[in-house]
Amino acid sequence: MAITVSLVAVFGLVLFFLLRSKELGYGAAFTAAGFGFFLASTGAATPINQLTNSVIDALSNL
Repeated sequence: MAITVSLVAVFGLVLFFLLRSKELGYGAAFTAAGFGFFLASTGAATPINQLTNSVIDALSNL
C-alpha cells in the first residue's frame, strides 16, 4: 500500500503541474489515467465513490 500511495502522490503532483501549465497532451492523459488507476486502489476510493453518488443523487433531486 505504501508504494500505491506514493504513486498516487507522484501522479497527482505531475497532473497538477500539467494542468497549471495548460500542457494538455498525451502525457497529461497518461498521467490522469495513471493517477486514477492508483487512486482507485487506495483507501480514498470508497469516500470518493460515496461523494460521487451523493452528488449524483442531489442533482437528480433538483
